[in-house]
Amino acid sequence: MSPATPLRVSVVGAGIGGLAAAIALRRSGHLVQIFEASEAKREVGAGIGLQVNALRVLEHLGVRRENLRGVDYDGITNFDSETGEGAARPWLIADVDQNRSILCHRADVHNELKRIACDNPGPGTPAELLQGRRVIDCNPDTGSITLGDGSVVVSDLVIAADGVHSTLRAKVLGYPQPALASGISCFRTVFDARKLDTLSDPEWFTAGTGVSGLRGILVKDSISYKLIAAYYCRDKTVVNVAAVYEDPTQDAPEWSPAGSSAELLQTYPTLHPKFRAFIALAEHDQILKWRLRVLPALPTWTRGRTTLLGDAAHATLPTLGQGAALAIEEAGALGCLFPPGTQPQHVQERLKAFQKLRKPRADFVNREAISQVMEPEKRGLYLRSPELQAYLVSHNAIKEAQEYFATLSRL
Repeated sequence: MSPATPLRVSVVGAGIGGLAAAIALRRSGHLVQIFEASEAKREVGAGIGLQVNALRVLEHLGVRRENLRGVDYDGITNFDSETGEGAARPWLIADVDQNRSILCHRADVHNELKRIACDNPGPGTPAELLQGRRVIDCNPDTGSITLGDGSVVVSDLVIAADGVHSTLRAKVLGYPQPALASGISCFRTVFDARKLDTLSDPEWFTAGTGVSGLRGILVKDSISYKLIAAYYCRDKTVVNVAAVYEDPTQDAPEWSPAGSSAELLQTYPTLHPKFRAFIALAEHDQILKWRLRVLPALPTWTRGRTTLLGDAAHATLPTLGQGAALAIEEAGALGCLFPPGTQPQHVQERLKAFQKLRKPRADFVNREAISQVMEPEKRGLYLRSPELQAYLVSHNAIKEAQEYFATLSRL
């Protein structure tokens, strides 16, 4: 008997989720093309936390942990914004599988995933990354995508990993569903860690507190939600800062994505002098503002030969640090549900199985991440709840998907 013909797979979007899906499906023996709208897709300007549940999948996909250049993420040290006093909160379920969460620069994660998807001589045929190829339309039932130049590509499987502002979401749903304004925006910046040497009081950030990881500045504000998070990444050579705040101007026409350290400090006027000096280290023209958008729980992720993945399916707030992790888990699950030998006639049923397996978890994370910002009594719950931490971080997406596929195979 001749070997089965591999599936032809189109992945739309070369972000973390799209590249992870390309790796997983390549490893399953399928022929993968990745279509990316930008000419030079790169992840810049922000750090990312990878908790153990995400790392477990990445290691299964062949990621070399050392290439991520991460810094151990054992918990959070929270500081009072006015007094400057801090208290450490380690993870309540630390060292899952003798593994540790890490804090990374997004570019390092993206580059490692691209290497494994497209360059690494590992299992399967390297994926083909086609940059500057915007996808403007899709027929989910036939698996065809239309590019900006009018050309049409037909595949057995289409993975719509095109992000929070997904073009293909409407094609799967049959109606437009834009991501909605959350009323929360975020200043983001990174700067060279050597600048810390110029501070008169850097110890709150640099010295050990019993917990390696994130430093949170809890801003006292009786009116609105405000929080500043900062941490090392890239082998402690870079500092990442994210400052979230309630933003009633988020949808105003004059809203600008350009920020400055002065604007950031004006947004948090009561900061202790040592935090103000820390914020001032950021380059004036290297601060961006992100409008954080969220999706309601969608009625479906799949249609025909097409599925949504990652932010295209369930964009949410970063409260639980699980946005990228969900996309990575979903990518790993696809690799398990579409193993070598999968035939085109299997695709639609396998995608239905994928949704049944993965959607409840993603919908829960979406709801919980939003509620822990919007409901004051739930703010910080993740750090206080071993049950929630266990549900998120102890999850083994690969084992779950393999066991689920085994039940499908017996039917």
